[in-house]
Amino acid sequence: QEQLVESGGRLVQAGGSLRLSCAASGQFFSTYTMGWFRQVPGQERKFVATIDWSGGRTDYAESVEGRFTISRDNAKNTVYLQMNSLKPEDTAVYYCAAKASYGVGYGTYEYDYWGQGTQVTVSS
Repeated sequence: QEQLVESGGRLVQAGGSLRLSCAASGQFFSTYTMGWFRQVPGQERKFVATIDWSGGRTDYAESVEGRFTISRDNAKNTVYLQMNSLKPEDTAVYYCAAKASYGVGYGTYEYDYWGQGTQVTVSS
């Protein structure tokens, strides 16, 4: 069982930056694909970014491409989401997730473990 804990969310002004962290407690973190998703109240949870087990492959939603960067440190069992040039429309609860099967993932159904989420609010 993998437990994931996100941190780093807060209120920030438009144009600012934040780095989210997701710490994993299990022993298999280094074998998992990791992903970040976000959700606005009343809407479905949406894909933001994904990174494979080695960090060698990453992919992003079009809405964040060029502004967000996903990375991981397997020695620290942690995945990060660096968010730059933030916009009010980035406001959401951000969730990290772990996918046990091979390959990057884009759908919530592909992921096996989820964190509790961290709130990011971008003011205009």
